[in-house]
Amino acid sequence: MMTSESTSLESLRVLFQSDDYIVVDKHWDIRIDSKMWFCHQLDFSTSGALCVALNKAAAGRAYRCFKDRTVTKAYLAMVRGLVEKETQTLDFSIGKNSSEGKTHMMCIEGTEGCENPKPCQTEMMVLEYGLYDGDTVTKVLLQPLTGRTHQLRVHCSAIGHPIVGDFTYSLGADDSTYRMMLHAHLLHIPLEPEPLLVSAGDPFLPSVDPKWLPQRSLRPLAATVEALLEHRVEEDRKIKEEKRERTRREEEKRKGRREQRTEEESEDQRKQCQQWLSEWAGD
Repeated sequence: MMTSESTSLESLRVLFQSDDYIVVDKHWDIRIDSKMWFCHQLDFSTSGALCVALNKAAAGRAYRCFKDRTVTKAYLAMVRGLVEKETQTLDFSIGKNSSEGKTHMMCIEGTEGCENPKPCQTEMMVLEYGLYDGDTVTKVLLQPLTGRTHQLRVHCSAIGHPIVGDFTYSLGADDSTYRMMLHAHLLHIPLEPEPLLVSAGDPFLPSVDPKWLPQRSLRPLAATVEALLEHRVEEDRKIKEEKRERTRREEEKRKGRREQRTEEESEDQRKQCQQWLSEWAGD
């Protein structure tokens, strides 16, 4: 059943809650009425993990993680057609569409009416091939490396594999499904002292939607997500090591400059002292 009714956080399934944050499993096609601080956004038709800060300080800490791009997000999606590349990086700059009738949409660089495109990257990993309501589809895991509006939807459409049920980016052609098949599965925010790690499960299962008929599995979801997180931890470790090394080198440079200034000052003082002694001896 499709709905555009608004709801409150209290009416949604809670995935995580602390004094500072609450993460809910957002239903597809609902608006959330809240005066709290949203740490990030989900499209109206996207379901899954949505994090809200419960105070201003917590919102600031989460915002810094998103700004520094240390947050890991992974989405499940079913896309039209058979995606041949098992893993790939989608690298298309995305901008606002200024074309008449499409101003609510985004577009890739080079498209007519595309304004102010910015670099965007998405990692795509194929999980399964199968049929949805008799049509060939591919179940994928998407990891956005940037955070542009509608990024995943635009990137999938750009490679000829639009997300199943995406009415907007199929230009109204894909209207036979009850929802858009895009779900925020994983959210990891490296907060201190404890990181926030939440999974919103997998709604794209035959037991949930009997129209989905898997035919061939390439990689299990759990193992794929675990490998993704391990890779991110290793990346973060390298970044921290590089930062420490830069700090060490900068400190050595500052120390060297201080020592040089000290030596120069000592030499100036020695020369001044000799001059005084010479003048005194002359007297």
